[in-house]
Amino acid sequence: MRHLKLMVLLLAGSLMLNAQKAETPDSNYDLGAKINEMTLTIGGVLVVATNNGLVGIKPTENQPVFTFNNFGKLKPEETQFIPGSPYIVVSQGADSKFAGLVKTKRAVIDYMQGTVIFNSETDNWNQIYTCNVILPENKLIVSGIQKEGDKFEKMTPKVAVYDLSTRKLDYSFFLDKPGRVGVAKDFSVTGVPLLLNDFLIIPTAQGLIAKSHTGKDLWSTKIKGINWMVSNKTESEIYGFETTTNGKNTRIHKIGKNGAELWQDDRKVKGNVSNFEILPQGLAVVSDVTGGSGALAAKSESKITMFSASTGEDLWEKAPKTKGFVQHFYVQDDGILFGIQQGGINKISFDGKTLFRKPLKTGENIMVMAESPQGLLYITGEDANIVNLKTGEAVWKKPLKYKNSVAVASTFDSAKNRYLIAADKTVFAIDAKSGEVTELADLDFDEKEAANTIQIRGGNVFLSASQNMMLLDSNGKKVYHEYHKSPGKSGFMKIVGGVVAAASLVATVSTAAAGANKTGYGSSNNLRNYNDYGKEAKRASDMFASIADASFKMMSERFKATSATKDAQFILTKLDSGVGLVKVNKDTGKVDKEILLKDKKPEYKVDEFGGYLYYKANDKSIYAYSLKK
Repeated sequence: MRHLKLMVLLLAGSLMLNAQKAETPDSNYDLGAKINEMTLTIGGVLVVATNNGLVGIKPTENQPVFTFNNFGKLKPEETQFIPGSPYIVVSQGADSKFAGLVKTKRAVIDYMQGTVIFNSETDNWNQIYTCNVILPENKLIVSGIQKEGDKFEKMTPKVAVYDLSTRKLDYSFFLDKPGRVGVAKDFSVTGVPLLLNDFLIIPTAQGLIAKSHTGKDLWSTKIKGINWMVSNKTESEIYGFETTTNGKNTRIHKIGKNGAELWQDDRKVKGNVSNFEILPQGLAVVSDVTGGSGALAAKSESKITMFSASTGEDLWEKAPKTKGFVQHFYVQDDGILFGIQQGGINKISFDGKTLFRKPLKTGENIMVMAESPQGLLYITGEDANIVNLKTGEAVWKKPLKYKNSVAVASTFDSAKNRYLIAADKTVFAIDAKSGEVTELADLDFDEKEAANTIQIRGGNVFLSASQNMMLLDSNGKKVYHEYHKSPGKSGFMKIVGGVVAAASLVATVSTAAAGANKTGYGSSNNLRNYNDYGKEAKRASDMFASIADASFKMMSERFKATSATKDAQFILTKLDSGVGLVKVNKDTGKVDKEILLKDKKPEYKVDEFGGYLYYKANDKSIYAYSLKK
């Protein structure tokens, strides 16, 4: 199973005489402008930033799927890829703080179909305050000043909602009555609007404003400075989050569907909110405090708070000590389970009682926390164990300990009923029933590499790193070990990020599952079963299929199919004629294909699911090679 820790895979390999050679690309794209950056999207489209703008490449098509040159050259921070979607939001101009002084431009591109869904230039928007993609509703909410209508309308802030599936405007309305007599008020939008079934709530400089889809005023409040909001499932309660001016605290407001303030006073938490869960008992919040310097500086750590649903009062007399940042946060039937990046796992009931007899001490960097038939399995950079989820007591007599490792790979061998963990140059086998630990094999990977992948393949155990591949039989006997020297330090550093599609899938599913308008939390706070972690592709396919849109359907089909490269690993190495990429069979260790890149410092991307290599051949050209053959 591919290790859960999100990390970029660097792959490398060597020449074999019987390997199929490929020097002529399957497709050649001359982009006509200097290439600045390449991004391989979750949909398999390569988006290239050039001096002229953006270009999208599908290897199945001879011409770019889209070219967006409307705004000219774009800075990296001006291009936002919306997680778990086919959308790119392009931004130019000042943010809302300076709206009215500098012209602001926004565009939304569907890279799967190659269409520009929204362009503020062509839709007559002179100023853009906010531009937010709302998922899973598949809507776009834009706010700003539109340069159409009479002179008053051209000066009055407006909100528009576009349907991203039909590419059409759903409805729009003004935030104030154009030409209203009296003192001018600032109705600029200050945060992300909340889209509900029957109306919208818009955070403005004057406070929260609720309007129906026809623009009818429903209610307003004087709660100002809200950055983002979230509602419960029935949309009867809304929480608004306001980051203070200095950024050191977050204030939380609770209002009803009718705009009534449900808490007498807002509630303050230290730092910025990084996670939360709306529960029947109230609101569980994780906030991160970043300490400064000096004797009075705050300690850098996470705070966990539980607010009463009815009053907003802190339900916990004594908040649990974290002594670090919350890396894992899971809501269970009896309480909240959390793991700390600096080490340590604890569980606390909804009324603030510690459920573990004592906080569990672990190594740093908790890479895995998952349910198993025996209890909670955790794997860190230094140790692993299974503990009782009710008491926190160890199931294994003593934790498996190893030297701190940046990469730890693990999987479950169902045929042998054992966990396999590769760490510290050793493959450990842990009997699932007894917890007995044995050393299955030593890993003598060259270039001092640590295994970052371990899989069960036909009863054998496959392990790999950037330059090494190894296959063991079920008893730990070596079937093969193939090493392919890296092309050198300079080239090695340049190829960081070569293969990204598979490694980024876990992140995409977890951040997008709950939908952008729900801020990415909620459904991702459920503890998963250890054996479910190998099913990211199916989860992605199901998630995309749940949205009725042609582009999402295309993305669903992509991950519904078996990965085109599931039986191979791609390795960059120095061949006889120069640096190249080789395709190595996982079961035999043999090189099935090699592609000479003729570049000491190649820049490339490999799409593992689709089975394509994108290579920057020169400053203006991209070559695409099929890796399926």
